[in-house]
Amino acid sequence: MNTKTKLPANQPSNETPDPAAVFAAAQSLWAACQKQARHDSTLNFSEHYHGMDEFMRVVMRVANRFERWSCRNLNFAELDQPWPYLLQDRFGEACLQVVAPAELTAFTDNDCLRIAIKLCLPVRLDLGLPVPVDISASNPLRSLRSFVANESAFCEFRIQTVREELADHDCAPFTAADDPFDPDFGPPYYGLYGVGEDGLPEHIADRQTYAEALALAQKLAPGIIFTAKNA
Repeated sequence: MNTKTKLPANQPSNETPDPAAVFAAAQSLWAACQKQARHDSTLNFSEHYHGMDEFMRVVMRVANRFERWSCRNLNFAELDQPWPYLLQDRFGEACLQVVAPAELTAFTDNDCLRIAIKLCLPVRLDLGLPVPVDISASNPLRSLRSFVANESAFCEFRIQTVREELADHDCAPFTAADDPFDPDFGPPYYGLYGVGEDGLPEHIADRQTYAEALALAQKLAPGIIFTAKNA
């Protein structure tokens, strides 16, 4: 996820749902469902949804819900292509990786986040959603003469989401490949690491929010800038 946020913390977005985006998402999902049905003879949308007209309504409800969720939770300024085009190209396939085509009536806001993570969309980190983060930034102090002789100075700092496995209390990285709502794990938090010349991370501290982890990194290395995107 893109970690920059230009909106005031915990404030709702001013974005309003775009009919073009809803249409693009619905069209993409419809096409993805039809494609999957061509390869799966057990899929009968008329039967699953009690008629094709109801299936159309369900597809539209999914598209509408995702667009409304996106308006609340995404930072659209950080998209690198027009939003409706992105949805038209990619939404349907990503949606069916999260929800089976015969179970679209069960689509929820949690599924919206799962799709956003799969699409690497810029989810706002200031809203407390379980978003995976793994970003690194060079230590600007390494370039100063006063630090040339300091062989122990970190080359870079890394902020990564981790979470605790509830059964054995082991900690594991929380990545885009993981389910953000996996009941076997606790909520994610943010680990700050220093990386030396050997490339090995050294744990510095944990923080509950990205803002707190970023603030600590900036205290340790004034002027540090995290600009990378989480894949």
